[in-house]
Amino acid sequence: MNDFLKKMTDKAKENPKIIAFPEATNVDILRTAQQVVITGIGFPMMIGNKEIIEQIADKNGVSTNGFQYFDFNDEEVRQLLAEEYTGKFSDFSAKTVARKAKDPVRCAMFLLKLNKVDCTAAGKEYSTGDVIFEAMSIVGLQEGVESVSSLGIADIPGFNGSEGTMLGLADCAITAQPDAKDLAGIAIASADTAKALLGWEPRVAMLSFSTCGSAEHESLETVRESVELVHKLRPEIKVDGEFQLDSAIIPGVAEKKVKRDSEVAGKANIVIFPNLHAGNIGVKMIQIFGHANAYGPVLQGFAKPVCDFSRSAPVEEMLGNVAMLVIRAAGGR
Repeated sequence: MNDFLKKMTDKAKENPKIIAFPEATNVDILRTAQQVVITGIGFPMMIGNKEIIEQIADKNGVSTNGFQYFDFNDEEVRQLLAEEYTGKFSDFSAKTVARKAKDPVRCAMFLLKLNKVDCTAAGKEYSTGDVIFEAMSIVGLQEGVESVSSLGIADIPGFNGSEGTMLGLADCAITAQPDAKDLAGIAIASADTAKALLGWEPRVAMLSFSTCGSAEHESLETVRESVELVHKLRPEIKVDGEFQLDSAIIPGVAEKKVKRDSEVAGKANIVIFPNLHAGNIGVKMIQIFGHANAYGPVLQGFAKPVCDFSRSAPVEEMLGNVAMLVIRAAGGR
């Protein structure tokens, strides 16, 4: 385990949480859950039949010590879940909840909304789209956030920024063409995620091809409006723009290009790309040419923490994702 993931695991151990694993018959999920117990970062809640799960685990040499279970296959269990849910929420009928809970990911999201678990980790077998759709439909979005997004955390050799070699990047994976409300939500969610995970004081730069009016184009109004929206919705977050990348992260450039006081210019620790084209290209360029390690992307914007595994992710990477999920759950995000 590399230094960053070890740091996340050590931090998660300080306040372990209950993690729902809806893909509980997947062997890599079982191995990850076993590591969750061994490292002490949380308490796995396996969504499925205990006997079946333990048979698969035993066959693959996985210890299930410390596992908890919620059997979505049991009609009585689903009915009790539906009654409890409809006693607190009115968005679905009891019949609908009982029917939807036949799907393990949906069942995990109901448990998350009811605070029966603290976070949900999925995506090894379900697509990213499925995980996002079910989380949005059941858990809903964080206040002030219009869309789901992702935060990548880059460790860039040779970079000397305000957080050393580290820089937060969003959105690089989810929202293709965000409007001003979307961008504001991405900035808010990214600030909250970085503060919870890394303990940073977020300084968020909204990126563009222009710095403070050095160019004009109708697309710049989207970026400028997003800055004002963040100031209105979450005035305590330090956010500024529009900035070119160099103006955002290099003090000497900011001093020349930004002619007004700014708490962000030249010392941003989180940069928000104006769209997914820029975000995807940007993160790949720093990985290819800058030899950066990029951690995540951390799925964000939901009212409660949800993570989406890459289907090809090894167990160590999945454990790191769960550790970051637990930290966010402990911090209320």
